Amino acid sequence: MPNITTFSTGAPYIYLSIFVAADNNTLHEFDAIFDTGAPRTEFSDTALQYAGFLSATKPVILKNGLQTQKYGKIILPQIQVCGHSIGNLEVFVSHFEKSWGIDALIGLDFLRQFKVEIDYSKGCITSDTLPFVTK
Repeated sequence: MPNITTFSTGAPYIYLSIFVAADNNTLHEFDAIFDTGAPRTEFSDTALQYAGFLSATKPVILKNGLQTQKYGKIILPQIQVCGHSIGNLEVFVSHFEKSWGIDALIGLDFLRQFKVEIDYSKGCITSDTLPFVTK
């Protein structure tokens, strides 16, 4: 059965709440956007540090322009997006400007694992697991 997640069609991006489970099964909620142009999922170093997934980080200076500054990788025990979970997902650790108001970018590495349909006219994302294919 597919999952349906709604979003605001008036916003400039598709904003979502996502969840990451720590090793002790504590769920941490993060504000994220779908970024179909990002090949890999990225998390803010500040958010990862706050949730206890990352130790203190040194200051990072962004280059000019709106971009993230990827500088590491981390494996998250479990991430939940649109009602789907993936265990041990490797994500980039990035520095985000606080003014962006997000903690993560959900990239194609996550989306490729599911059948995803984005209907902007209705403001909903329909997602389902991919069917089992035999060769």
